[in-house]
Amino acid sequence: MRLSTKIGLSLLTTSLALTGCQTYQPKPVTPPTAQVPNQFNLQGKIGVRTPQQSGSAFFTWQQQQEHFDIELTGALGIGRTHIQGQTGAVTLNNAKTGEITAQTPEELLEKATGWQAPITHLVDWVQARPATTNAQIQYDEAHRPILMQEDSWTVQFSYSDDAKLPNKLILKQLLADQQENRITMVIQNR
Repeated sequence: MRLSTKIGLSLLTTSLALTGCQTYQPKPVTPPTAQVPNQFNLQGKIGVRTPQQSGSAFFTWQQQQEHFDIELTGALGIGRTHIQGQTGAVTLNNAKTGEITAQTPEELLEKATGWQAPITHLVDWVQARPATTNAQIQYDEAHRPILMQEDSWTVQFSYSDDAKLPNKLILKQLLADQQENRITMVIQNR
């Protein structure tokens, strides 16, 4: 397995139990605006599975509006990885690879692996909201999103009891020949 693929997947894992019968209820969605607070601290575990490989890592993610700082440990066999950024500048630093920079998380992922994913959407998805006006959303009885389709990805949300924010997200992207890219994100602390 190429080291650049491992690094790219570790970026994807950062930037990265549907039950019951639910009805599809399309709702009008307002686009994200600067007024939407993007301030949170998350800790948990993330796993990535592609047709070529799989792996997992523990993460700590601090988001302060457009600034983010992500620490991965045990990242797909490459040790500790630090990713930080803001609008227009993203940096990945690892002892084995050194520093890789890009203008967006998506560009950084593509530089490292050659494939694309809507990494910046994770900021909204971990907060149980759509990232664009094109999202199709399915809700539970408490009007919490449980299934969202957006930009070729399907996101399944799971909640603990009456929590308003999800404690687990499963992101899937269907590929050719019935294969898929899958990201499982378990949020242990908010």
